[in-house]
Order: sequence, then structure tokens, then C-alpha cells
Amino acid sequence: MRSIIYVIGAGPAGLMASIHCAQAKTKTVVFERNIAAGRKLLKTGSGRCNFTHRATTDQMLLTLGPKGRFLRYCLHIYCPQWLRQFFSDRDLKSKVEAAGCVFPVTDQASDIRNLLVTEARQLGVHFEFGNPVKNIRRDAQGFTIRTSEDSIRADKVIITTGGVSYPQTGSTGDGYEFARRFGHTIIPPKPALVPLVTAEKWPGDLAGTSLKEMKITTTLSGKKITVTGPMLFTHDGIGGPAVLDLSRHLTDYLPNKGKPIQISIDLLPGVTESEWKSKILQQIQVHPNKTIANILAGSVPRNVAAALCRHLEVGIDMPANQLRKDVRHRLLHLFRALPLSIVSTRPIAEAMVTSGGVSVGEIDSKTMQSKLCPGLFFAGEVIDVDGPCGGYNLHIAFATAALAGSVAAQSK
Repeated sequence: MRSIIYVIGAGPAGLMASIHCAQAKTKTVVFERNIAAGRKLLKTGSGRCNFTHRATTDQMLLTLGPKGRFLRYCLHIYCPQWLRQFFSDRDLKSKVEAAGCVFPVTDQASDIRNLLVTEARQLGVHFEFGNPVKNIRRDAQGFTIRTSEDSIRADKVIITTGGVSYPQTGSTGDGYEFARRFGHTIIPPKPALVPLVTAEKWPGDLAGTSLKEMKITTTLSGKKITVTGPMLFTHDGIGGPAVLDLSRHLTDYLPNKGKPIQISIDLLPGVTESEWKSKILQQIQVHPNKTIANILAGSVPRNVAAALCRHLEVGIDMPANQLRKDVRHRLLHLFRALPLSIVSTRPIAEAMVTSGGVSVGEIDSKTMQSKLCPGLFFAGEVIDVDGPCGGYNLHIAFATAALAGSVAAQSK
């Protein structure tokens, strides 16, 4: 009898898993609670879809740290080059941008989504939209899937329901409950890649102002953490790619208003201390009557320069040549080590990615099959694996799904 595989969730992992099931001539059905596939996928990369990274597999695993151990086998098979080739073979080329981020040449996340849906349909995948799964049970003959409308039999099930970030896109944590019913341990979900809230209120005055390349450092449990990249001031703190990467390291320690996490921001990481001082002194000599805020605005946006002046109670209209040497020294130091106190993250609903999920200790890393329930597979964000900004998380979703789909279709 021809086996039937049901995929729960039509996000990036669900679409890729269904394609790999159907490529093996296995009857495949995808259930999706939304009325269309890939709603969250359309939001990735600010609508441009940073779907992988230029890194080699070994570089990617190194960047992922301890969470990369579980993915070692999977990522060696389904590496970044494989994923770029997958789309290229279907006439969607990709390009590498700053810091190794890979995007479709069209700069449209919808092109990624549409390609995956079209490929799945052409291979015979059937989609059930607007029909959320309510329960999954296992017996000697296979699985029974109960939806809002029906009760269906399946030989195998692949859960690709995502995490709990951006719940408006359908990521409501259903997959955690399904897994829990089969005895799986769920690592408590936390926000990853999320803006941070500061104790200081002045960042709110700069909300919407972005800085191109920052270096942020902190120390956690005696370990120094450093991230680099663009940063953005928000109404209650800071955001942007560098901050999102930093947030992955901080979530286990937050919220903690009683003992905020101290961070230090270097606003000019590409400039040495002596170069920076020489540049400012030269500007003061050439333009002695120019305000200090305007001179500093040659290095950062003027409203940022003005905010730092106010921080040290320096009048923003003060002529630069009237600034005392000790105050000038403190102001220059502030540019290289701007302190902020982090008290919490923004809510998990605003996170780009969920940290936590189905414990990797209960999933076979070479198949993505449950160690507790034969025939049950997991892929994507529902698993307790996550990475930094730069295409890592989407790549993990696609790679784990390709492995899960291929094995599910071939195994008895």
C-alpha cells in the first residue's frame, strides 16, 4: 500500500519537507492553519528573504556553537551551496551581500515562497489551507490526525509548525503540544533575535535613528561576548542586526530589572583611539567656532552626537574650542565605550526567532525522526536550535526539513 505522509505547517520547513517527500513519489499532504503558505517567510530579511549564508558548513557550525552539534550531519549534507543550487536549478539565482548574507537576486521573499509552493504542487503535494490540526495520535497502524473538519489516517507525520514568535503569522506553538503528547521534552521557548529594552530612557529620544557599524561587548558568567553590525535606537531601547545577535546570549539572564546587564557600545569600531582623537582635534583647530555637536556629527548622526553631549551635560551649541580638555576626553571616551543597561527583551511575539522547543536529545540527528515515536519527524524552528542573523535560521529550517522529508519518504 502506498504510504501517506502528512506535514503539519506550510512555512519554509513544511514546504521543503513536502517537496522532498513528494520527490520520492510518496503521497504528501500539508496542513496549514492559515489560508496561504509561508506568511512568516514573507517577512524574512525585511521582505527580501536572507535564506542562507555564504559560510562553509564548518564555518556555519562554528558560528552556531553548542547548538551546531545536533546539526553537524544535516548541514554537511544540506550545506549553503546545496540550498543556493536548489533555487538556482529552478531559475531563481541568488546574490551575496554584506557580511555574507545571501538573498534572491529579485530581492523578493515572495519569489522564494512561490517557487516552493509551485514545486510542491507540481510534484503532487496536496495542501489543506485554513484547516488547523487539533490533535495527533499514534497506534499500531500509524497516526490519526484530527482537524477542525475531519479525522485522517497517516503513516508518518512531520511537524514543521515553527515557534511562537510572530504569532500573527500562525506560529502559535501548536507543535510543542503535539510533541509533548508523545512524551517529548519542550525546552521553554524564549525570544531570540529580539530588540532589547534599556534602563536608560534617552535612547527613546533617538527612536528610528540607525548606526551603520557598531561593536557591542558585554560579559556574561565571566565570558566576554562581542557582536558587530548595524544598530537602531528604538522607543524603549535598541534594535538592529547587531543587537538581535546580542540578544541570543542575553535571554537566559533576562528580565532582570534589579541587576541589569551592562553593555558597552563602540560607535567607531573601524577607527583607532589615536586616529579618532587626532581627527577631532584637527576639526577643532580648523573650525574653532563650530559647535562640538556639529563636529561630532561628522562621525555619527547629529541627533546622536547631541544626545551624547547632553549625557555629559555639554551644551550642544558650545563652540568646540571652549570645551575643557577633561570633558573633551570623557566625550571621546563615550564614543568608544557608550554604556547601556539592559533590563529585558521585547516580548517573544516580536522576536524574529524562537529559542527553545523540542529537545534535540530526543530527535535522531541523522534522520530528524523522534527517538520516542517511530514515524514522527520534526524540522525547523519547532526544534530547539537557533542561530544568529544572516540567513542561519532559514537555512536550518530548509536543511532539517530536507533531511526529514527524504528519510520519511524512504523509511518503512
